[in-house]
Amino acid sequence: MSPRILTALPVYNEVKHVRGVLDEVRQFCEEILVVDDGSTDGTSELLNEIDSIHVIHHQQNQGYGAGLRSAFEYAVAEGYDVLVTIDCDGQHQPELIPQMASEVFPQDDEPWDIVSGSRYLEVFDENSIPPIERREINVKINEKLSECFGLELTDSFCGFKAYRVASLPSFEVTELGYAMPLQFWVQAVRHGLRIKEFPVPLVYLEEERSFGGSLDDSGQRMAYYQEVLKREMKAQNVPCGTGRDSS
Repeated sequence: MSPRILTALPVYNEVKHVRGVLDEVRQFCEEILVVDDGSTDGTSELLNEIDSIHVIHHQQNQGYGAGLRSAFEYAVAEGYDVLVTIDCDGQHQPELIPQMASEVFPQDDEPWDIVSGSRYLEVFDENSIPPIERREINVKINEKLSECFGLELTDSFCGFKAYRVASLPSFEVTELGYAMPLQFWVQAVRHGLRIKEFPVPLVYLEEERSFGGSLDDSGQRMAYYQEVLKREMKAQNVPCGTGRDSS
C-alpha cells in the first residue's frame, strides 16, 4: 500500500502567491493543508474560496514555527504517513514533492525520519545568488550543528522537507518564530532520528523579505538563533559534543 502523503504550506500574508502555488502543488499531491497564520491581506478569505484543500486558521499571527507545529499536529491526528512542508513564497519547486516524499520510505533501506531540502548540496542551472548575510548565518549554524552533534547539514534553514509522520510526536515545538529549526534539530538529535538531505534549487524571489522588527538586523538575528540553540540544548540535556552520525 502506498503511503498517505500530505503537503502542508504555512502562510502569512501571501495573497499574491498562494493561489498560483496551490495550483502547482495540486499537480503533484492530492492532499494539501494550508496553515494560515493570522493573515490580514486577504489570504484568509481567498483560502476559504478554494476547494479541495484543508485549511487551519490561526486567529492571530503566531510565527513560522507555529504554522509548522499545526501542520505536525494535523498530520499525526489524521493518520498520514509522510508530511511534506513547502513555503508559499514561490521559492520551492512543487514538482519535487513526489520524489522527496518517496525518499522517506526507500525500498532497500530503513525509513528516514527527516528528508531535509538543501539549496547548497548541488548546483542547479536556475540557482540564484543568496543574500550574503543569510548565507553567512546559514553556514555558521551548519558549522555549529556539525561541531556539537555531528550533523553534516549543508542547509539548516530550508523549509522544504519531508517527514515520517510517526516521528513527529517526538517534537515539542515551543519556539514559534524563525528560530524553530534550531529547536527542531536539537530535538531530532535528542531522539536519535535518521536524517538525510535532498538537493533542491536555490531560488530567491524576494531578497528583501522581512523577518520582522529587530530580526531584520543580521547580527541580532544571529544572536537570537544562538540563544535559542543554547537554551534548547540545555532543555533537552543535549550538550555540545554529544555527536552523532546523521546517516
